[in-house]
Amino acid sequence: MIFGKTGFGGAVADFEAAVVAQDAKRSGKAFVRLQETFGQAREAELLDGGPRLAAVLEEVPPGPRAVVAVLVGACVERGADAERCAPGVLAGLRTALEGAAAFAAAWRATGGGEFPVPDAGEPGEEIVGRAGFDAAVGWWTLRQWEMAAVALLNHRAVRGRADDCRRELLRLLTTVEETSGQQFRSLGYALQVLDDEPLVVLHRTSGTGYALRLFGVGDNFQLHTLLADALIGGGHVEGYAPSSQEAAVCRETPGQVDTVGSFDLTAPDGGRLWNEGAPADIPVVDGVRLLVLDEPSYRRSWPAGRFFPGMRGDVILERALEQEETERWFALVAPAKDAPA
Repeated sequence: MIFGKTGFGGAVADFEAAVVAQDAKRSGKAFVRLQETFGQAREAELLDGGPRLAAVLEEVPPGPRAVVAVLVGACVERGADAERCAPGVLAGLRTALEGAAAFAAAWRATGGGEFPVPDAGEPGEEIVGRAGFDAAVGWWTLRQWEMAAVALLNHRAVRGRADDCRRELLRLLTTVEETSGQQFRSLGYALQVLDDEPLVVLHRTSGTGYALRLFGVGDNFQLHTLLADALIGGGHVEGYAPSSQEAAVCRETPGQVDTVGSFDLTAPDGGRLWNEGAPADIPVVDGVRLLVLDEPSYRRSWPAGRFFPGMRGDVILERALEQEETERWFALVAPAKDAPA
């Protein structure tokens, strides 16, 4: 698709050509125009521009590269093809994580102290001097890469095609977080989202068990509400059943609605699994994630909704387990441990 020289489409075409030609002056001017014209971009320009910008990301200089990635993510949020945009953004994220990991290690090795908080500019000479330019840029731009990557990981097709890549990105992110003490929760959760994931749930009070399947659930608050909807709302166990609206906002309806806790989420070893965690925290036993639901130890409420507003989530009840099967699973779990104060 060809656009005129004005507007976002023209800025994309100019930037793309300048980057390929390695024309720093022209690409700098086009880079400014990209940011100035994005807000008024037409739908067709966004659909075309996102993949084109993603395709040249690797050739964009390190400084502005993350900003261009954020624009790609914004195009995806407004309808651009996430699968076409994903390779460039996820490759850039990996480079940034490698740089940030090197930065965190160098920062500690050269005296430590509080890690610098990135601002709108570029890292200063003192920071670059302690860690090197590439490492400093990785640290400086990681929040932007997080934003861009999450926009793409909202899409199940991207997550499915990037399974191996996601594991490596999570390994690098874990290194960054452990070395720096900083948390990148949105990126970490997005990299761990489970799709078409079997889950066995045991309801301790009733002594019943259920086979379910998870899709796109961002955190355990969302999981908690969807489990209550499937099991209590479905008439299988007693307890507080979420309203249709509480369940809907945890699937794909925009917004949040106050809800009340129905269970304590318990690991097979008896330890607590907190709502603030993610479904990936649920331990795997005999090849399947195994979760125990206990009576709530205290009353708690929160705004029901999705951790990732752009990601559709669901918990599907496949069947109630037969008694013999349920007993076999219960034999693998310990009594619940008292939660810490």
